[in-house]
Amino acid sequence: MPTCSAHAVVDLDVTGATISKHLYGHFAEHLGRCIYGGFWVGEDSSIPNEGGIRLDVVEALRALDVPNLRWPGGCFADAYHWRDGIGPKQDRPVMVNSLWGDVEENNHFGTHEFMALCELLGADPYINGNVGSGTVQEMSEWVEYLTRDGDSPMVRLRKANGRDAPWKVPFWGIGNEAWGCGGHMRAETYADLACRYATFLHNHDGNTLYRIAAGASDDDLTWTEALMKAVSCLGCTSRPRGLFQAISFHYYTFAGDGISKSPAIGFTDEQYYRTMVKAADIDRVIAAHSAVMDAYDPLRQVGLVCDEWGTWWEVEPGTNPRFLYQQNTLRDALVASLHFDIFHKHAARLRMANIAQTVNVLQAMILTDDEDRLVLTPTYHVFEMNKGHQDAVSVPVHLVEAAPAVTVGDQELDPLSVSASTKDGRALVSLSNLALDTDTTVRLDLRGRAITATRARILTADKPQSHNTPTAPDAVAPADFAVTTRPGAHGSTELTAVLPPHSFAIVELDLA
Repeated sequence: MPTCSAHAVVDLDVTGATISKHLYGHFAEHLGRCIYGGFWVGEDSSIPNEGGIRLDVVEALRALDVPNLRWPGGCFADAYHWRDGIGPKQDRPVMVNSLWGDVEENNHFGTHEFMALCELLGADPYINGNVGSGTVQEMSEWVEYLTRDGDSPMVRLRKANGRDAPWKVPFWGIGNEAWGCGGHMRAETYADLACRYATFLHNHDGNTLYRIAAGASDDDLTWTEALMKAVSCLGCTSRPRGLFQAISFHYYTFAGDGISKSPAIGFTDEQYYRTMVKAADIDRVIAAHSAVMDAYDPLRQVGLVCDEWGTWWEVEPGTNPRFLYQQNTLRDALVASLHFDIFHKHAARLRMANIAQTVNVLQAMILTDDEDRLVLTPTYHVFEMNKGHQDAVSVPVHLVEAAPAVTVGDQELDPLSVSASTKDGRALVSLSNLALDTDTTVRLDLRGRAITATRARILTADKPQSHNTPTAPDAVAPADFAVTTRPGAHGSTELTAVLPPHSFAIVELDLA
């Protein structure tokens, strides 16, 4: 097998931005079998559950340290009226989910059930409000219902529905994809609406809201600039108006031919590499949005949020095409590992990211089937292996010698991706070899801190199409990985790792 080498310097004593744990956020929409049949099985199910919430799914996700969960959408958010999902279940009206499969939903999973799910996961709730078909009053009262103490009409309604104490709900999305399914608005029109909604979303009883304005698709900088103009001015040195605290954008990865156009499993080498080129391009997209925001907000008071990201393939044969149920391979896992390295790089501006979606939809962590079996996907394992980066301090990685670039059409792909962070006396280094047929020997000069212990794990398989199934649940699973260390120059430690093709590895270091 061909081999190549790469050399990088990691400065363990040079601190960068903190990698917010919320970059490892998740997304659960009323879409396909994400909620019903995924998270929610109902109190009468034979599957072990707590109040209708499936416990094996919860147990698996708790191992990821899920920091936040976005709900109820997505496009569904702008069709959802929260009052339909509270009170006795038998009294809740049935609604038609015309966006995703034209199916009827009984609203048995609503606000209280979502909050119970977040409590079971230990995750902060991220609620996306209805701007497209809702009203300012509706969303304002939802905030009050959830977060206010004392006495008010919404407080009395919540207590009548069985919850005396308010919840903490920090994250609130002001609509979703207003340029598309959220209303097909112009950027300026939505910017005015976002300011209006934000004005009436109040902090109650110590619950401080982090309001997220719905922003661009991919690199549409028009949206970002319109939203920044609404709260600041070009070249301003003062703080932006505190109407919303972040602006979102969405970014999906595919094989260069558009979403839902190519297979999840039976892809070619060319499609694999085009997928990696598209995944890597999120670096440029984040940098472009950040540059616009820097012009209006040089102190970086307003955060950037990528609250939908992931791969989007053809659905599995025989499934409802609007349920977006796709298989998840090692290729998907490498898209995730590459994204996280890029997210870490931009941690000074990027404050949150949410994989789309958590269960049974798009690039899921978990797949369940009609026999109620549960499969952990390769992407799940990347989240678990990388969780040590959450709220860690990023440290610089300087590539001294790069692995040879892979030519993909008229573009080039750097096949090696690396990021590193430190926290609580430990360091975590993430390494991805995106090449299909080349081992990469990576030499890391670890400088600035003494290393007392080293542990490593790797995620790989015979081919990038490999995936997990109920009968082969560990076809793609982490394994121990051998690395070598020796004293380097000037008190550094030299670490060498031989990364096989299409692999992701982490190295954990105990620091003196």
